[in-house]
Parts: sequence; structure tokens; C-alpha cells
Amino acid sequence: MRLKLAAGNWKMNGTGGDLHVLTELAQRHTHPACELLICPPATLLHRAAQAVEGAEIAVGGQDCHPQGNGAYTGDISAQMLIDAGASAVILGHSERRQYHAEADETVCAKALAAQAAGLTVIVCVGESLAQREAAETLQVIAGQIAGSVPDLASGNALVIAYEPIWAIGTGLVPDTGQIAEVHDFMRTRLQDRFGAEIGGQIRLLYGGSVKATNAEEIFAVPNVDGALVGGASLTAADFSPIVRALESST
Repeated sequence: MRLKLAAGNWKMNGTGGDLHVLTELAQRHTHPACELLICPPATLLHRAAQAVEGAEIAVGGQDCHPQGNGAYTGDISAQMLIDAGASAVILGHSERRQYHAEADETVCAKALAAQAAGLTVIVCVGESLAQREAAETLQVIAGQIAGSVPDLASGNALVIAYEPIWAIGTGLVPDTGQIAEVHDFMRTRLQDRFGAEIGGQIRLLYGGSVKATNAEEIFAVPNVDGALVGGASLTAADFSPIVRALESST
């Protein structure tokens, strides 16, 4: 059985004064029935790891460089993330693809480096509104999975997050039929590529305006193994109900 995952992406939000969110989450979820992961800004990563020490909450990075070290001013390697206390990393988020011109090949190179270092890799895929309206969603997802996901995959160390770009931070959410179509498609693609066993173990997350009011409905969709949550992960009051909904899902 796949262990469900509630992952929070803080993006470029948070300073030291916001670390109380992690201690509040730890108090609310002393023995969670799903895996909890918070990915804060790199400046908070080490302190976040210290804040959740002893709790059943992991911390992760929001990006890493494909090289282990070198003259890459401002970049962070996978090894550096681990040294700061991370156990996972988000790669290929649409905001990285858009604002930093990251191609599938770049995401794949980063994923290879992260896997080699021992990090769990969350690879993000998703279509734009124009692509959705042109009925190109599955074609786009297929291309991103083929180009961004390394050939060496482990069911435990690889997670795919479907985040339709048009739903991120907009309040718009695909209906459950649309979510099911994409998640079933991704499962089939992964099983065709990696075999039934490994492809069946890879967790598939949904992301894009997930909140307490829609989490239960989303988590009832087959092949949705959790969520990658943005704004609603910034406070324990908003994130905790999403975690509860995931814990209660079957």
C-alpha cells in the first residue's frame, strides 16, 4: 500500500518567526496516519529541521542544482539540502519552469542528482489553461513525465505531483473527473515505463488550490495519494484540516 503524503510548499514565504507553524503542526499531528512534509525557503531549512526534530514531520527543499558543487553562485546542491536537514526536494514546479526557463531535461538532471544524493524527489507536471482548452492536457503530461522523470525510478523515492498551472493559487480546481483522468493516465504511463510493481508504488499527488473545503472530495479520487499544497500550508489552521482529510481517505 502506498503511504499517503501531505506536502506543503511554502514557496518564497516565511522567516524565522513563522517556524511556530511547524511546532503547531507537530502538536496537532503527534502520530499522523500519513507522511507529512514541509518545504520552506532554503534560509529556513536548517532551523525547520531543528523545529521538527523528534516529530513525525519531514522537511524538504524547493529546488537543487544538478551538480554536486562548483562555481554556481546562488545555487544549492542536493548534498547541501541533506546537510541542512532535508529528506526531499520539489523539482520542476511550474513557477521554476516559467520564471527560470527550466526545460524537462534540466528537471531530469536535477532529479538524477537528488536521487543520487538520497533525497525523495517530487517532480511536478501540469498544463496551462490554453493547453487544457486545446485538449492537449494528456499530451503535455506525457511529455513532461517522459522528459523530467529519470529512467532509474524507485517507488519510495519518486513522487509525481500533478499541478494544473491554471489552478495554482487561483481558487480554480479541476472537477474530480478531470483529476481522475490525469491521475489514471499518469499511473498507466508509469507502469508501462517502469513495470507494474514500481509504477504502482510511485505516489501521485494533486496540487492547485487545495484547501480544507475541497480536500475530502479530491482525496476520494482513485490514484490521488495526497497533495502538494501551496498557500494553505502556511498556517497550521489551514493545513491541518487537509492532513485530517487525507488521513481519513481510503
